[in-house]
Amino acid sequence: MTRHLSLLLAVALATLPAPAAAQSAATQSKPAAKTSTKTSKPRVTSDAASRQDPTGMARESMYARRNAQLDSLWPVKGPEPLPGAILPQKRIIAYYGNPLSKRMGVLGEYEPQAMLKMLDAEVKAWEQADPETPVQPALHLIAVVAQAAPGSDGKYRARMGDSLVERVARWAESRNALVFLDVQVGLSTLQQELPRLAKFLVRPNFHLGIDPEFSMKNGGVPGKRIGTYDAADINYATEFLQGLVQQHKIPPKLLVVHRFTRNGVTNYRNITLRPEVQIVMHMDGFGAPWLKLDSYREYVKAEPVQFAGWKQFYKPKNDNPRTPISTIAKLNPKVLYIQYQ
Repeated sequence: MTRHLSLLLAVALATLPAPAAAQSAATQSKPAAKTSTKTSKPRVTSDAASRQDPTGMARESMYARRNAQLDSLWPVKGPEPLPGAILPQKRIIAYYGNPLSKRMGVLGEYEPQAMLKMLDAEVKAWEQADPETPVQPALHLIAVVAQAAPGSDGKYRARMGDSLVERVARWAESRNALVFLDVQVGLSTLQQELPRLAKFLVRPNFHLGIDPEFSMKNGGVPGKRIGTYDAADINYATEFLQGLVQQHKIPPKLLVVHRFTRNGVTNYRNITLRPEVQIVMHMDGFGAPWLKLDSYREYVKAEPVQFAGWKQFYKPKNDNPRTPISTIAKLNPKVLYIQYQ
């Protein structure tokens, strides 16, 4: 049976070096001790992965019926885009990771100029696939990283230093790209982590990503079990961003919420849409195209919030084969945020 896994970033970053600018015990968890990533069976699976891959005409017929049932849910009724809003006018192509680790994505796996040239190529590919939708490049930095050990404050997360954020900001500036700051809270909370990022988020090209997988509000160690966010957590994030937009008179912000399981986001109907914040529910899993399409349908399309996102992996062990751009471009709802890892 094919399994649908989330990349266990907390374990992958068990030996991540702490930024020099963020060493104080009050603000920085110590890097966790090295932890083996080998297990006897996958630790995190999606609900969709528990089913065998249907084949041939039966599969196509099943997908068509289910998608037709869900089409009426889209587009989502919400506030009209404010001046300066990015969606739905543009499609965002984002490169994800952390420059301190080669295991978390392309931001750290490749030399910066080579990475940026790869991003250029993906932008061009999407422009060719859908010439009617302008493409906006972005760099998505994991700025708060879940850890496999508690650290000095017991929060199982490491806060990246300002110098690392500024390094990625300079790379983004060279491509007129957006910057997303991603938050993996561990045993911390959004209320504890977002205020310290406000000095960056007030910049017009900075936006936010939050990762339910590593929100261990029900206890446990990041990477050992899957976490969750409720609508109340997402509403806090959007209210926080709304306040920055209103106070500093800046364009609307984007909030990307990673999701690949049913319980990754609870009570989605209670999520409040605000004109100042555009929410992307991002299908964050990996696997064969049929499996990713299944997850997209059940966790993004069937539980509509506002806008839709999709994850692409470069490593064959994650996406084998990778879902073709032409397939993603035809999806309903239209995918307006694509993240490459």
